[in-house]
Amino acid sequence: MSGDTLKPVLEAIDSRRDELFALLSRLVSFETPAPPARNTTGVQTFVAGELKALGFDIDMWDVHPGDPNVVGTLKGTAGDRMKSLILNGHVDVAEISPDEAWETGPFRPFIRDGRICGRGVADMKGGIAGALFAVKLLKEAGLGFGGDLIFESVIGEEVGEAGTLQCCKRGYTADFALVVDTTDLAIQGQGGVITGWITVRSPQTFHDGTRRDMIHAGGGLKGASAIEKMMKIIAGLNELERHWAVMKSYPGCPLGSTTINPAVIEGGRHAAFIADECRLWVTVHYYPNEHHDTVVQEIETHLKAVAAADPWLRDNPPTFRWGGTSMIIDRGEVFPALEVDPDHPAVKLLGAGHAATFGAQPPITVSPSVTDGGWMGDAGIPAAIYGPGELSQAHSVNESLSLDQLVDYTKVMARFIHGWLNTPR
Repeated sequence: MSGDTLKPVLEAIDSRRDELFALLSRLVSFETPAPPARNTTGVQTFVAGELKALGFDIDMWDVHPGDPNVVGTLKGTAGDRMKSLILNGHVDVAEISPDEAWETGPFRPFIRDGRICGRGVADMKGGIAGALFAVKLLKEAGLGFGGDLIFESVIGEEVGEAGTLQCCKRGYTADFALVVDTTDLAIQGQGGVITGWITVRSPQTFHDGTRRDMIHAGGGLKGASAIEKMMKIIAGLNELERHWAVMKSYPGCPLGSTTINPAVIEGGRHAAFIADECRLWVTVHYYPNEHHDTVVQEIETHLKAVAAADPWLRDNPPTFRWGGTSMIIDRGEVFPALEVDPDHPAVKLLGAGHAATFGAQPPITVSPSVTDGGWMGDAGIPAAIYGPGELSQAHSVNESLSLDQLVDYTKVMARFIHGWLNTPR
């Protein structure tokens, strides 16, 4: 990664920074909040056109009607002799409430005091713009890519619809994947999140007038309120959560990050009935070195033991439905964890590019949020998350991004992309 070789590209990033800002503004101008989702065809067609103009072969398909993925593939000049790379970013942005006080409207970006404002500039169209602009200037400078470059512009990250998962299932893979989501220029892994439904159901229904026969001595009616039995399930979840906080830890994560949140509860049918069903929607956070299947097994095993100690739940144990592919459709989602290997050659190269730009190595940390990076790790692709923007700006009203940080990020990306795609296997 010669400084002399890349000098014209780095200088062009400075001298043509207005083009970079215009590219980001164009991306933001497409209204892609999720939910409602089903609204990304316009921006994805634009991204596909930009990639096609740079010589990429385009694969564009609907994950859901009106929500296509775009994957551009640029074959390397050295075939399989050089390392390959996936650059990944999502074009959907956080939802907008009608009463939010946006200064010019969330999709009418403007620049002030060295920052660009608009929905998605930090999360995460800024990362897409920087990566795409870096590729453009490298190509214009005639700097060849020895290895294959795959550019994934995906949908559904904000609502768990896993456009990146669909890319993995479609067979896209590489020696390394970089997810250009919001990290404030830290190299990050992430813990995982899985949501799911726990249901307690009675095989019979009972009139409200029979309650005394269930709860008083000699009543003789074996029945129960599913709502009250769910309280035992919640107590069991609280107990397991405290156990995890004592027994589990991971470097870079605050102690007790493995949480089980009883987020939504639904139950009963009418005041004249004993509640015959209760459903609990839980959100579970787990560490980067854990797998969601193992975490789910721990929860189910513990709650089955709780149920076995209760005379009614022993015969009517809770049932479970975990994850899903859409918060909109399934009211459930899974974001796998991602563990970053600081000794991986790509991570070291990315750190070197950062250091060459900023004069210091980037921190390697664990994101307090979740991204599509977990799908890469789940597919067996070494990966990291690295992008511009502060997490405090993501999802915020009048969301903004530092223009200088975006420019510097683009320089790091140019260094990294060129260096990694010309690294021998």
